[in-house]
Parts: sequence; structure tokens; C-alpha cells
Amino acid sequence: MGSATFTFQTAGRVTFGRGARVSAAQAVAAFGTGVCLVRGHSVVWVDALEAELSAAGCSIQSIRCRAEPDIDMLQEALAQIKAGPVDVVVAVGGGSVMDLGKALAALAPGDAPVLDHLEGVGKGLPLRAAPLPFVAIPTTAGTGSEVTKNAVIGVPGSGRKVSLRDDRMLARLAIVDPELMDDAPKDVTLASGLDALVQVIEPYLSKRSNPVTDALCREAIPKAAHALARLLEGEDAQARDDMAFASLCGGMALANAGLGAVHGLAGAIGGRSGAPHGLICGRLLGGVLQANRAALSGLNQQAARFDEVAAHLSQAFGIRTPIDAAAWADMLDSWGLARLGRWMTPDVCLSTVAQDAAVSSSMQANPCTLSEADLVRLIKAVL
Repeated sequence: MGSATFTFQTAGRVTFGRGARVSAAQAVAAFGTGVCLVRGHSVVWVDALEAELSAAGCSIQSIRCRAEPDIDMLQEALAQIKAGPVDVVVAVGGGSVMDLGKALAALAPGDAPVLDHLEGVGKGLPLRAAPLPFVAIPTTAGTGSEVTKNAVIGVPGSGRKVSLRDDRMLARLAIVDPELMDDAPKDVTLASGLDALVQVIEPYLSKRSNPVTDALCREAIPKAAHALARLLEGEDAQARDDMAFASLCGGMALANAGLGAVHGLAGAIGGRSGAPHGLICGRLLGGVLQANRAALSGLNQQAARFDEVAAHLSQAFGIRTPIDAAAWADMLDSWGLARLGRWMTPDVCLSTVAQDAAVSSSMQANPCTLSEADLVRLIKAVL
């Protein structure tokens, strides 16, 4: 951990703060007049953005993303975007919208089948043509996808969620305005907040961490934990700002240091169950921390990071032993967070899920090797 030789990549430009969205239309129009606008369904401001773009002389193709993107949704949207001239792709929404927009920008200039570029279930080939410029405007604080170089795509036929990944997929511009996240429903705040928390913890514990990602995560871990605790009690503008900042830091960190077993398992579970990604990550966190900490008990420098994370979680959430699967599960139960048994059917082969997780890109950065039996136990504990 903490290697002194490293590279660091992130979005070409990041604008952060309340009101940052005000200049969005002008910034987008600078990339060209043909705009593909990928949007969700819950943020009214997107209508204003579309009107401003039209007033600036842009022609707009609007694509709705109503669920986590899968290969069929992506192929349908690709056919639409290829039908007209597009200079720039803009995504306004949560992590699913970011993933779809990023994938469209990456694949629209090429002509290869989508599976040629997907990891795990496809060939994982690099893009043959440079992506279109991509502008990311997140409306939830969780995935940090506005500053990552991959898009997560579901492949129902394989029961998995996999990544389309290329360094050139980083956004040219990321506009993070916490005001767009105010008053999000509690279930969205909880799931996305847990995702943001996990995504600053795992890069910090990753065997690929470096001094820059360490600095980002050390700042963001306590911010994310305390912000989530405050938002569970009620709306809080400062907590929204802190969570948006933590999510941004998490995206930067994971893009450069990788993740770990939580996300390795989450991809395999999510592809089979359809459970919300943040919920899966939140449920897995306590058990994965416990399993990793136990495996590293003899490695004092690495183990110390787990103790540091535990102290932050304990202080924020008021639990004595957060690196404990049972204690973590009890806390999430008290918050009303569902267990994964609501989505995972009894006929799912947990060994197959564990095997898929073990070969995922996220698992390769985990600070230790967990056995198939370890992974099956972690899955069983959250059902």
C-alpha cells in the first residue's frame, strides 16, 4: 500500500459547488452543437438545461435511462445516437445514467459489437476509436462515476454486471452541484450514501493505493460517514455537500487504486439479483472488513488502516465494533435497510457467484486473497 511510484488520472476538468450547474449549457455547447442528453426521470432541472441548450443553437437527442443499464438498453440507445450527428454526450442523473452516457460516448464512434469491449463476458478489447466528449452532471452522491474511466453494464444472459473500461472514457468535464442532490428520498440517500462510503474505504485499503488516493480517502472517509449519519436524521445542506465531496473523492480514488471484495461480490450478486448496487455494497461492508482484517492480522502496517477505518465508523455511527459482520448488520437493520434475501432466490448457486466475484477486476485490488469458502460465507451472511 502507498507505493511511491504511481500515475493518477481523472476528469479533464472538475467544477464543484452549489450553483456549479448554472454554466452547464455554455460549457456543453463549447464541445459542439449536436448533443446527446442522457437523463433519468426525477430531476426537474434537466428540462431547464435542455431549454438552454436549444436556445444556444444545439440540436438535442434525449435518451431516458430508467434502470441500471444492460446490454440491450445500451444497444438500443446506440442505434438512436448513431442516427443523427452527435458532438458531445451529456449525462445528468445518478450512477446508472452516468454509466449509460459514458458507454454511449465510448462506443458511438466505433462499429464493433458491444461484447468485444466488455470485460469478463466479452473480449475486453480496447476501444478502436476515440470516444466522443463526455460531460457528467451527477444528481446523487454515491458512485463517483463522473470521474471514473469505466461504465458498468448488465449482461442478463450471463447473470453478471461487467465493465466497459478505457482511460479515454474519463469525462472531459464533471460538474458536481450538491444542490441537485438536496431532498433526495431517504432510500436513495441511504443506498447511494453507503456506496459512497464503501468507495472511499476500499481504495484506501487497496493493495494499489498511492499517496494521492490515500490523501483523498483520509479526508473523505470521516466526511462520508458523518454526512450519512446526519442525513438519516433529516435534510442537511452541509451533509449533502460533504457527501457529494466524498463521492467525488471516491470516484477519483477507485479509478486509480481499484476497489476490493465488496465490489467484486457486488458485481456478481447484482447481475443475478437486481438488488440496488449501494444496498448490496452496504450490506457486504462489515463482513468483508472483518474477513480482510482477520487475514491481515499479522501485517501491522496494513492492519492499522483497518483500525483507522473502524475508528471513523465507530465515531460516526456510535457502534463499538464496526468491523464485525453481526454488529454492522444489526445497525443496518435498525435503519430499515433490506437484506439481500429479498432478491436472491434459493436456487442461486453461491459457489458460482463466488467464483465470478473472485475473477472480477475489483477483487484483484483486495488487500488479501479470500477463498471461495470465505466469499460464500460473506454472501450467506447478508441474505
